[in-house]
Amino acid sequence: MERIPVSGPWITDKEVAYVAEAARHAWYANANAYNTRFEEAFAKYQGARYAISLPSCTSAIHLSLLALGIGPGDEVIVPDVTWIASAAPIHYVGAQPVFADIDEKTWCLSADSFADCITPRTRAVIPVGLYGGMADMARIRSVAESHGIAIVEDAAESLGAEYQGRPAGSFGDTGVFSFHGSKTLTTGEGGMLVTNRDDLWERALFLRDHGRRPGDRMFYNSEVAFKYKMSSMQAALGLAQLERIEELMARKRQIFSWYRTRLGDFPGLTLNDELQGVKNAYWMVTIILDPSFGLEKAQLMALLSEQGIDTRPFFHPLSSLPAYRNCQSSANAQLRNATGYRISRFGINLPSGLNLDEAIVERVAQSVRAILGSASNRSVAA
Repeated sequence: MERIPVSGPWITDKEVAYVAEAARHAWYANANAYNTRFEEAFAKYQGARYAISLPSCTSAIHLSLLALGIGPGDEVIVPDVTWIASAAPIHYVGAQPVFADIDEKTWCLSADSFADCITPRTRAVIPVGLYGGMADMARIRSVAESHGIAIVEDAAESLGAEYQGRPAGSFGDTGVFSFHGSKTLTTGEGGMLVTNRDDLWERALFLRDHGRRPGDRMFYNSEVAFKYKMSSMQAALGLAQLERIEELMARKRQIFSWYRTRLGDFPGLTLNDELQGVKNAYWMVTIILDPSFGLEKAQLMALLSEQGIDTRPFFHPLSSLPAYRNCQSSANAQLRNATGYRISRFGINLPSGLNLDEAIVERVAQSVRAILGSASNRSVAA
């Protein structure tokens, strides 16, 4: 039986044609043509003044923090449960991450925990749209504004999501996105930074090209900076994908609806939520098991793998990782961030690639139900 991958893109002849065109013609005077088209189209889609194409979302967070002037002695609050890329750039600039808990329903940054984590050294917060969902951005913005804290909104996983009619990535001083091969919109590897602030846009442009002013032809570097640019062929692929974004989003929501029909009523199983006023992008279909099943995420992943089904674990709390063993914020994090620690233990991402059809979802759902049904029977017998 063919193995089911956990994620992957939807590429059509349109994308192939755009990339081939860039490979043939995006050189010399036309070298930046596709980057400009992609950036302008993305800014329009987001309702932002500026968009800067980059090699990754990680670089977008890094440039955001640098442009905001964050550095040694500063603290940046980030949800404890997210991919390490959301927090690593805090170290790049010499600041300290502070791990806050996640919300029970959204799995995104808890506004209450965010407020509790603020100190006189807090300069920024990085709310993350985990697995396609969105945090309570109204409350997070209110807390941030009342304390003069900048917002770098990490929408790496939530492109296409909405909160009260506004797109994910539009609520911060900057919004940052990922176009990794697993994402709904992909350039293979890649990212984007959006902002409405002239100062942040100008500073980020300067820092992404080795400290050269935009348009500099004399190779006269004012500072030691970075090389953070996207290739024209990546930009061409991204532009083609962006022109299909509504189709891609509709497919993601359809895939989730297939899972919800088959697993939404299974006792003890929780799927991605979509709270009132939120449109979930459903980047990854995620299930959280009730502890009564007696299964943790690694066990369920192994059982599904035996049946040819690839999955991913719900992210581990950053404070639990060896990488952050010596981080001050990791001390007592398991007690302080109890919601994130509990949910992470029992969550996995099911296959969510854009190549799925209903029959494949049916196969996955049947396997999940069979495994959990056996676990329930064992629990009752015990």
